[in-house]
Amino acid sequence: MGKVDRGKVWLGVSGLLINEKNEWLVVNKKYGGLKGKWSLPAGFVEQDETADEAIIREVKEETGLACRVKEMIGLRTGVIKSEISDNMIIFLLEADTNQAIVIEDKELDDVQFMDPLELIHHQPTSVMIQYIWESLNHNNKTLIDGINPGDQFGYTSYKLFL
Repeated sequence: MGKVDRGKVWLGVSGLLINEKNEWLVVNKKYGGLKGKWSLPAGFVEQDETADEAIIREVKEETGLACRVKEMIGLRTGVIKSEISDNMIIFLLEADTNQAIVIEDKELDDVQFMDPLELIHHQPTSVMIQYIWESLNHNNKTLIDGINPGDQFGYTSYKLFL
């Protein structure tokens, strides 16, 4: 598949899949601003699918795991270099047990279920994972502003609603 022109408004999806041991499914990307860091499976919504369908597809493509959307847990919205509106819907997912992880090795170095405390305190992890961990016990989606996820992304505005 060739490079898709996403225009100036992007819509991405990300999914938090928690197993029966309360471990989080995380991926380690080979490229981009999250290279070498653990992050949640994620990708862009395609023109022929809804956001919830997109995250199910992305998780399957990246990890081999079939899952379902349980609920929406947040929205990340930012502007990159004052010119691209970059938006991501974050879903809580569930999956059947006894599935084997199959790593999509063109994009990813590794896929693992990991204890969230290990992730946050002892691993190179995306900023968003740290905020999701802190917000999981709240029901209201509060605006969190003034975050810098890393200068490598070039965001001139970055907000989370978690």
